[in-house]
Amino acid sequence: MTVRRVVPDIHVRSEEAMRTNRDFYGLLGLEEVMNLGWVTTLASPSNPTAQIMFLTEERTAPVVPDMSVEVEDVDAVYARVAASGAEIVRELRDEEWGVRRFFVRDPNGRVVNVLGHRA
Repeated sequence: MTVRRVVPDIHVRSEEAMRTNRDFYGLLGLEEVMNLGWVTTLASPSNPTAQIMFLTEERTAPVVPDMSVEVEDVDAVYARVAASGAEIVRELRDEEWGVRRFFVRDPNGRVVNVLGHRA
């Protein structure tokens, strides 16, 4: 199994808070690489897998995740996680912005968004 990136997901109260965070983390060299209004991703231009995500809500799932883990084969990871008995918070599905993902709760109660980009 190949992990491509791990991204902290930070729940913020408003789009204004996303802009404030974008400006602050811009001081550290991160740039906005995605903005869907309710979710914004900032990344390092020199290392695009170094990212932070800010969300005001989660429009396609019951909770805002605490982190995202991008994997090479999300279907295989889903099968392994489901077989382990871990709590699936949101079933595997395709999203309109080009990812396939599911949410699972880790042993500490944190929700992990596990995703892969569709070809």
